[in-house]
Amino acid sequence: MSSAISTQGLTKFYGKTPGIVDLDLEVRMGEVFGFLGPNGAGKTTTIRTLMDLLRPTRGSASILGLDSRRDSVEVKGLTGYLPGDLALWKDMTARQLLEYLGNLRGVDVTASIGTYAERLDIDLSRKVGTYSSGNRQKIGVIQAFMHEPDLLILDEPSAGLDPLMQQEFYHMVDEVKAQGRTVFLSSHILPEVERVADRVAIVRNSRLVAVETVEDLKAKARRRIDFQFASPVAPSEFTAIAGVEHVESINDAHGVSVTVSGSVDQVMKTAARHEIVNVISHQGDLESAFLAYYEEAPRC
Repeated sequence: MSSAISTQGLTKFYGKTPGIVDLDLEVRMGEVFGFLGPNGAGKTTTIRTLMDLLRPTRGSASILGLDSRRDSVEVKGLTGYLPGDLALWKDMTARQLLEYLGNLRGVDVTASIGTYAERLDIDLSRKVGTYSSGNRQKIGVIQAFMHEPDLLILDEPSAGLDPLMQQEFYHMVDEVKAQGRTVFLSSHILPEVERVADRVAIVRNSRLVAVETVEDLKAKARRRIDFQFASPVAPSEFTAIAGVEHVESINDAHGVSVTVSGSVDQVMKTAARHEIVNVISHQGDLESAFLAYYEEAPRC
């Protein structure tokens, strides 16, 4: 089995309103896969359909080689799922809740509950209803990880976690990947996806518009290159180069700042016609790539 998740034409409509349309997607075993898009793009609809919490209008999905509908119960036993709208029983203590969920799976999670509680710095003796939203999110993270599933499906998993706990969560994801298990991560926190993911999918207006490695997507990002020349250089030398979006003089006209998307080869060759004193490249990140892609992608 090479695919942890595979969908074929997966589609969900709410009446006439599309949730996700004609999704063809493959998530490989052992990778961390980021699922990106703004609110309303179809991320949560996709996850709920994969988990058989919503029934597709058409199309199909397989999870760990199992049909997401026909084998729904078995799929739930093999996955760790953290919903974006986490709801927990408020009158149980956190430990009681987690042990109960472990018992439903037929797994002794006593040891792992304690380990993850220590890592995420949470006291499990209190009733769930007394916790802050951030601590309830920690409980949700623990219940997804505690039985060491082959596949984790996580919808906005670090929402409400403070920066220290976010870092611990990233370490947990790294460990899952190192063990050959798979993580499907929906998030709008782009630095988070850049930190943990191998590949990403971008959804726009309920449709898949790109699947890229993080490095390939970043390579398409806008970056700014600041040149300092020995003598003044006209910004107009750079304006006609393919991919150049903005050029301006800096440092009393001895410098030129060039904003470019895609290849910088021609920009560097043009600059090399002059004596360069210094050059500073501001590397594009996943966020700038994502925003650029959304601006350029055609509307559905």
